[in-house]
Amino acid sequence: MSNAFMNTYHKLPVTFAKGEGSFVYDKEGKKYLDFTSGIAVNLLGHNYAPLVKAISEQAAKYIHTCNYFNSDVTAAFAEKLVQACAPAGMKKVFLANSGAEANEGACKLARKYSLLKHGEGRHTIVTLNGSFHGRTITTLAATGQEKFHKDFGPFTEGFIHIQGGDNDALDKALNEKTVAGLLIEAVQGESGIVPQSEEFISAAAKICAQRDILLIFDEIQCGMGRTGTFLALEQYNVKADIVTLAKGIAGGIPAGAVLAGEKTAEVFSIGDHGSTFGGNPVAAAAGLVVLETVNNQDFLKENKRKGEIILAALKKHPKVKEARGRGLMTGFDIESDSWAFLEAGIARADKAKNKQGLLMLSSGANTVRLLPPYCITDAEIEQGLEILSELLG
Repeated sequence: MSNAFMNTYHKLPVTFAKGEGSFVYDKEGKKYLDFTSGIAVNLLGHNYAPLVKAISEQAAKYIHTCNYFNSDVTAAFAEKLVQACAPAGMKKVFLANSGAEANEGACKLARKYSLLKHGEGRHTIVTLNGSFHGRTITTLAATGQEKFHKDFGPFTEGFIHIQGGDNDALDKALNEKTVAGLLIEAVQGESGIVPQSEEFISAAAKICAQRDILLIFDEIQCGMGRTGTFLALEQYNVKADIVTLAKGIAGGIPAGAVLAGEKTAEVFSIGDHGSTFGGNPVAAAAGLVVLETVNNQDFLKENKRKGEIILAALKKHPKVKEARGRGLMTGFDIESDSWAFLEAGIARADKAKNKQGLLMLSSGANTVRLLPPYCITDAEIEQGLEILSELLG
C-alpha cells in the first residue's frame, strides 16, 4: 500500500493485479469472487473483451476533443442513451464525468426551470433521509446522512431532507412556493439497499405533477439495469423530469449523465453548463458497449432472476437479521462489525488450498452490501453464497 495517498479511504488488506469476469486476483495470485463491481461500476465484469476492444480502438483514433466540436462516437452514445431512457420520459442528455457532477447538473437544471417558470424564491431541493448524492459541498447538502456532513460546513443552502415512505411529510415538504425539485433514489444504495415503496413513489409523482415541482431520480447506483429494468424507476410506473446516471454507465471508464424530460429538455442555454471531460470519446465508446449489452429485456430479466437467488438465500440464513434488494443489488444486516466481515472475506483467499476470497461492501456498522457484476453465473453465485454462509457461521 502506498503512503502517497491522503487518508480518505478505509483500505482493505489486498492489492489487486488483474481481473477476469467475476474474479480479481491479487499480486500474489490469490483469487477473489467480486460481489462489488467496483461499487456498481464494472457492470460487465473484468476484462470484458468487447469493452476492452472498443476502448483500445477509440484510444487509437482520438482520446479527447473540446466540446466546442462534434465527436462521432460521443454523438452516437448520447443518442443511444436517450433512447434507452425514453420509457422514463427522457428527451436530451448532458454528459458529465461522475455521479456528483451529474447531480450538481440536475440541481442547476431544476433551479433554472423553476426560476424561468415561477420566479425567484422557489429553489429548494427536497431529498430523503438515508440518501447519498455525492461528496461535493452541494451534493453533500443534498445527501441525507449526517455522518457525511461532519467537519465540512457550511453547505450550499436550499436543501431539506424528509423520511422516505412518509406521505404526510412529503406533502408538507413539497411547498409549491419554495420547492424546485424532489431528488430521490428509487433504491437507496449507500444506506444499505433500501427500496422506496410504490405508494411513496406514486404519491411523489402525483404531488410533483400537480405543483409543477420537478421529479428527479438519482439512478447512479440503481440504474443501468442493476435492478432488473434499465432504470429502477420503471418498476414504479412513473416518469421523471430529470434522471442522473454514472458509475456503470461506461463499464469502468469515468462518466456520468444528466437526462432531461419534456419540461427540462430546453432549459439550459449555451454557456449555462459545461464539463471539460464530459462526453469523452473513450468513455462514449465504452458506454456504447454497455448500452448494447445491457439494454436488452432478456439480459435484464436475468439480472432480476440472479438477484432473487441471492436475496432468497440471505433471507433464509439464521444469522442474517434482515435482507433487502432489487435485482443484483442486495443489502443485509448482521450482528457483527461489517468491516470485520469484509476483512474476513478477503482473508479467506488461500492460493495453496485453492480457496477464493469474497469481495463485499459495507453500508454502515452492521450492514453489508452486494453488487455483483452482471456476468456472474449461477455457479459463481452459489460459490459466493457458500462463502457467505461460512463467514456468517
